[in-house]
Amino acid sequence: MRTAATALARAEPVPAVPAPAWTLKDLDGKDVSSAQFKGKVVVLDFWATWCVPCREEIPGYVELQKKYGKDGLVIIGVAFDEKVAPVKKFVEKFKVDYPIVMGTEEFQKAFDAVDPILPTTFLIDRSGQIRDRKTGAEPKEDYEKKIVGFLK
Repeated sequence: MRTAATALARAEPVPAVPAPAWTLKDLDGKDVSSAQFKGKVVVLDFWATWCVPCREEIPGYVELQKKYGKDGLVIIGVAFDEKVAPVKKFVEKFKVDYPIVMGTEEFQKAFDAVDPILPTTFLIDRSGQIRDRKTGAEPKEDYEKKIVGFLK
């Protein structure tokens, strides 16, 4: 995994393609699957506790989840730390209240992100189509505009 050298995001035009189905373990070892979020707008954020741009972006995701969760937004953090303990500590410290799962190499491959730059974030619409992929951090206000368009 590499981290973004700058805080600027690089948007990549993505033709609407079906998001891969997945099942990952949450921080308590329980299965979480993409099927649980059918009909929701999903922000799938690849991150790690040691990634500075990731750490800077997460408070904005917490705010967006609180603001739009009732409208069908689900933010899912996919942590790529080697161990669960630092992720749990981070989640508690920063009061992350959206689902966090532990990423795997197979998961990365499914999203065509074999050596992703962290953070890498996918926006998936209510029909399960990937509509946006960004690499690097982006100001909350800018990313919020993209999300709102799919919540309507």
